[in-house]
Amino acid sequence: MTDRVHKLPRFTGVIPARYASTRFPGKPLAEIMGKPMFWHVYHRAVQCTLLQDVYLATDDERIFQAARKLEVPVLMTSPEHQSGTDRIMEAARNLGLARHSVVGNIQGDEPALEPKILDQLLKPFVSADGVCVTPPARRIDHLEAKNPNVVKVVISQSGRALYFSRCPIPWSQDGSGPFLGHIGLYAYRYDILEKFQQMRQSVLEQTEKLEQLRLLEAGIPVDVVVTRYPCHGVDVPEDIYRTVQLLQERQT
Repeated sequence: MTDRVHKLPRFTGVIPARYASTRFPGKPLAEIMGKPMFWHVYHRAVQCTLLQDVYLATDDERIFQAARKLEVPVLMTSPEHQSGTDRIMEAARNLGLARHSVVGNIQGDEPALEPKILDQLLKPFVSADGVCVTPPARRIDHLEAKNPNVVKVVISQSGRALYFSRCPIPWSQDGSGPFLGHIGLYAYRYDILEKFQQMRQSVLEQTEKLEQLRLLEAGIPVDVVVTRYPCHGVDVPEDIYRTVQLLQERQT
């Protein structure tokens, strides 16, 4: 009697890139070292050894044409989407991905992305059945934990998320943690992504303004990957200077 062979899914990365942004309009087109930001994200993502395809998903003709000119695979998606997850789902559907395939949601404002984070994010789908969703997290100090813009997560002994919060969790009397800061990247099994996108916002999600809580409230397991690699997102134009420094350091 032979052991059942774990069939590897197809891994596809999608980079949502919308033009509108309250703090930084046109952010995907912001120039960094002679190329638009989306180009840097794409070229960091394709260095992931497990991704077979990477696409840009946008709602703007300017971004679409710039991507075509730079030979970045791009899909036009609806301007009505309320979140990057909705845009990812439309892109996955338009690509005709199989239901057992895995879709990576790669943030479009991470031009200095470390490709090894994506490999770590996808490896659980290689090694085991039953994996539904994987986000990464990194260890943070008590000062970062106090920042409500840094999402915290607590996990079980097996690495599954117990709760996400903007508050410092777990609470301790001396405030020492340990704390894990959630990184806004995800890999979803296609059928779970579809189910997630079709569900209504949950009570805890509305309370904390964290859509990943919708998964936990629905009983969908979230396997957290603890990484040592930080992320350096671009939120405002002033962040570009630091990004250029990071990219230049990696070239030396």
